[in-house]
Amino acid sequence: MVTSDEDAKKAYADFEKKVKRTIYIDHLSPQVTSSVIKAALAQCANVVDVEFIVNYTVPYDIPSAALVELDDEIQAKAALDLMNDFPFIIGGMPRPVRAICAKPEMFRERPHPGIRKEFRWVKQEDGTEYQGMKKLRILAKRQEVENMALIKNQLEEEKELAKQQQELLDGNYNKYDMLENVVQNGNMKSLAQHYGVSLADEF
Repeated sequence: MVTSDEDAKKAYADFEKKVKRTIYIDHLSPQVTSSVIKAALAQCANVVDVEFIVNYTVPYDIPSAALVELDDEIQAKAALDLMNDFPFIIGGMPRPVRAICAKPEMFRERPHPGIRKEFRWVKQEDGTEYQGMKKLRILAKRQEVENMALIKNQLEEEKELAKQQQELLDGNYNKYDMLENVVQNGNMKSLAQHYGVSLADEF
């Protein structure tokens, strides 16, 4: 007969295997969906599941992150190599995404074999324990303010980077448009004759 302890151990063993075949990706556009991620990684891996990690406490559309489960560890390594060896952009973000191996702490739901959790309110009459929780609360508020400042700075950097990239794209488009016009209106042949350059028949 299988005991509850054995069930817990098996569940955790299965969870550990899942962690090894999962990668963590951030710098994702808020508009990115599971289908977009699956299509982006299709060249090297088959996506089994996507779990987005969204920060609902921030009043901005900031880059989000996701835990992406693949078929096996080999595909996970291939996906990591692809995203770390080359600039890999998903969903039009101005910066390439970042990817690392997933860790157990990243999962919202995970088994805890042999660990029993208890929750309770801490009251003022609890003395030292209450004072400790109060200090942690103050620290959390301070970190929240610092986090908001960092996020605002990140958004400003992303906006400036996106502007620079758009200017570069517009410049390249105008260059190729000018070349196309030169070919279409016949000026290419005139320039070739002037400089004594032989052109292919298609010009």
